[in-house]
Amino acid sequence: MDLLRYADAPAGLLNADLTHVDGLVAHLAARPDLQRRATDRDCMLLRKVQREVRPLFDAAAAGRQDAVVTGLNALLVRYPVTPQLALTGSGSWTAVGVALGADSQTVAEGLTAEVLLGLLGVVARLGSDRLGSCAAARCTRVFVDTSPNHSRRYCSERCATRANVAAYRARRRAGS
Repeated sequence: MDLLRYADAPAGLLNADLTHVDGLVAHLAARPDLQRRATDRDCMLLRKVQREVRPLFDAAAAGRQDAVVTGLNALLVRYPVTPQLALTGSGSWTAVGVALGADSQTVAEGLTAEVLLGLLGVVARLGSDRLGSCAAARCTRVFVDTSPNHSRRYCSERCATRANVAAYRARRRAGS
């Protein structure tokens, strides 16, 4: 089962602005089937998930693998994920959590399952040190580093560019 296909789900959810349903709809831009079903209640439930998952990224940044594993296991107990097989658009089978996309499941339940499957896949396959916080000043976003050489330090190209430009300008000032 390739749980790494959900690797971006945890960071994507944590970085999403879920203050209002419009933020959730924007987060689900590539998923019109879920956009139509998004509610204020889903936002409320997902904000709770954000608060529960963020400490895992903080623990990983502090090098506390045991806290990541303990926290993730506790979340898997609180939000049981039932892997099931589903047919993809390309005709192949893939593993999904809690019957993702089922009408009986709320958007919040589906996204929570994706986040937990993503964390499970990353931690089990790559290690908890692949959960990261952006190194850019004043950025609070997180990311999952799936790069082959484990070199990611920023949440986006934008933050990386800003940090590099700031470092360049600081070197120029120091040289003057």
